[in-house]
Amino acid sequence: MTSYEKLDRFYDAAMGDRTEMASYIRRLIRRHKPRARTLLELACGTGAILKILAKSYDVVGLDLSPSMLSIARKKLPQVKFFQRNMVSFDLGRKFDVIICVFDSINHVLEFADWQKIFRNAAQHLEEDGLFLFDINTKAKLDRLINAPTWVHKFGRNLEFINVTDGRRGIANWNIRVFEHRRGNKYGLFEEDIKQISFPVEKIRDALRKQFTSIKVIDPTARRPSAKSDRLYFVCKR
Repeated sequence: MTSYEKLDRFYDAAMGDRTEMASYIRRLIRRHKPRARTLLELACGTGAILKILAKSYDVVGLDLSPSMLSIARKKLPQVKFFQRNMVSFDLGRKFDVIICVFDSINHVLEFADWQKIFRNAAQHLEEDGLFLFDINTKAKLDRLINAPTWVHKFGRNLEFINVTDGRRGIANWNIRVFEHRRGNKYGLFEEDIKQISFPVEKIRDALRKQFTSIKVIDPTARRPSAKSDRLYFVCKR
């Protein structure tokens, strides 16, 4: 799975403000689990989402990357973080809500491992608990593969992202960050990030083995379709 070890210190600045996404997640939780108090985020990264949700919930974070967790711990020194693989974690406790957002699950390249994540999430939920995650759809990954390289400026730095076909359904995100040093001098940081997506029905069938209720939501449309870019799965145990 992706670790962002080379890009960790640029991650927050490059990705921008996550307030809108965190607010949307909070609305989904309040709608489907209004009395939730405890929350675990899988693949929490630098803790940007948790920092916002910590105002409403008793939060815990889990991520594979030690450098990303180091940033998260500085943001949220009062929060417990675990360096674990979300495919095989065991924390020995249960939560009202578990989330895995910002298309983090797309970095897991084998569907058998998606199934393990679903099972682990169910085992770590309280009765009637909520598992909420989002995906980049195959339609979105295909669109990005056929799109030109896009450039994002943050501060005096430049980020170039080029998504190419990595074969076998994998989209390879080549991310280059040129960090401004002095004058016309820049330092280059480069990393390849891989993602994959799977058909919605395949995901739903796997979720049915662990959850009693599954709702699929396109946040930009009245109903999900083959053209949806991002989908949220709201699963009740």
